[in-house]
Amino acid sequence: MTRDATTSLDLLDFRRRVHRLYEQVREHDAPAAGHRTWVEGRDHLLRTHPTSPVPSADRANYRGADVAPYDPAYRFVVAVDTDVEPETRDISTGTDGVVTLDRTGRVELSGLGLLDLWWLGGYGGGLFLPLRDASDQTYGGGRYVLDTVKGADLGGDAAELVVDLNFAYQPSCAYDEAWACPLPGPGNTLAAPVPVGERYRP
Repeated sequence: MTRDATTSLDLLDFRRRVHRLYEQVREHDAPAAGHRTWVEGRDHLLRTHPTSPVPSADRANYRGADVAPYDPAYRFVVAVDTDVEPETRDISTGTDGVVTLDRTGRVELSGLGLLDLWWLGGYGGGLFLPLRDASDQTYGGGRYVLDTVKGADLGGDAAELVVDLNFAYQPSCAYDEAWACPLPGPGNTLAAPVPVGERYRP
């Protein structure tokens, strides 16, 4: 998907709305309540916004994402291990051109395994945490948990991150193959299924 397909102001508005949605999520004391806010907010954006990755012809009949019920067992507050081997990936996308990903750390999710954390290069920068799991109910290309450049930030502090897999969401290319998305590599692939978050609906 190229920048010509939309306007910069529409994209700005979409990202502002995503930032605000995650602010509302973080304001909730109960993670499950924040999750309900997130599900409703994402459904509204995907169904109504002009820059939604849902093809415009499909939006009127869009049923919303298939999202598993909230399960607190998949919410983690974890320290970041920054003693990792450096690695850089250059990913070609549509609206954002070539995106540089630098491995900046790793988190351990008890009972599931390790996931690499990436720093998105470019102006501003931000953390990126993609995920692929063994479930046959989720998008085969993977999902995103954190993408702070675009507002997907579940909170934490200088020492720890909130990694709540209930908020794992499908990238734009799951809705329309015209989009090009950075997808998880081996360091972001879990051998176990993750049955929470958004599930794939063909």
